[in-house]
Amino acid sequence: MNRAVRYGSAAFLILLASLPAAAQDWSQFHLQLLAKGYTFTEGAAWSKDGYLVFSDTPSDRILKWVPGHDIEVLRKDAHGPRGNAFDSEGRMYTCETRTRRVTRTDRNGKIEVLAAEWDGKRLNAPSHIAVAKNDRVYFTDPAFGSEADHRELDFYGVYCIPPKGPLKLVAKMTTRPNGIAVSPNGKTLYVGNSDERNVRAYDLDRNGDATGGRVLIAAVKGVPGGMAVDEKGNLYVAADGIAIYSPEGTLIHTLLVQGLPSSCALGEADNKTVIITSRTEVYRARQGEPEADGH
Repeated sequence: MNRAVRYGSAAFLILLASLPAAAQDWSQFHLQLLAKGYTFTEGAAWSKDGYLVFSDTPSDRILKWVPGHDIEVLRKDAHGPRGNAFDSEGRMYTCETRTRRVTRTDRNGKIEVLAAEWDGKRLNAPSHIAVAKNDRVYFTDPAFGSEADHRELDFYGVYCIPPKGPLKLVAKMTTRPNGIAVSPNGKTLYVGNSDERNVRAYDLDRNGDATGGRVLIAAVKGVPGGMAVDEKGNLYVAADGIAIYSPEGTLIHTLLVQGLPSSCALGEADNKTVIITSRTEVYRARQGEPEADGH
């Protein structure tokens, strides 16, 4: 079994590829290696209760990091976990690739299955997930590698789980959607496509229904994976680095880390720390000066 090694105080200047025209000061990031030695990390998500979760999919675990503490195993035998997300009540949502379903875990650890099939057929292999402020849940359902051998559906999908009522199909695709995020105002849904290497934007109405699908970012460098959105609406896409785009789809900066990032999340008290899963490693990026031990 691979053993993760935590680097609690090591901070390195992050490589930064930048373009002009950003009002925010992106001048300097520092990168901290939180842990290494995993198999394939995914699904970074920050809880409002002050901790990070992420998946190590092949080893079938969800892990947890509280700043100032070692990373610990939150759940074993997690059914091939990939994407994770939290709602306003602190409940955790997880895409399980092996059971081909989406689950919700409450604060007491009770697990509830929210989505497992569409039109009487099992889902492909749910990948990434996002929760809007109105607690509508959106997830992608591609199939990568051997996951495609067991498909019952003849399409790849993007779905919505409303707070009440049945599962909704947002988009039916012939290519594979992957990363997903919702804008801060809840009016735009972003979906990355691993085959087309682009990001689409959909308009969301008051009921959470999506319309007007359009290509917002036509040519992502690398294969787009997990995504996150900051309070200003800037979109962070895990690909060849973490590519940061304006709400209009203009590339602002690219944060480069060792390896190829698979997901990212914004967190900590000010929601400005960028957490990056990068295959065997997990990083923490902050603007400004390196911070003291204990982070």
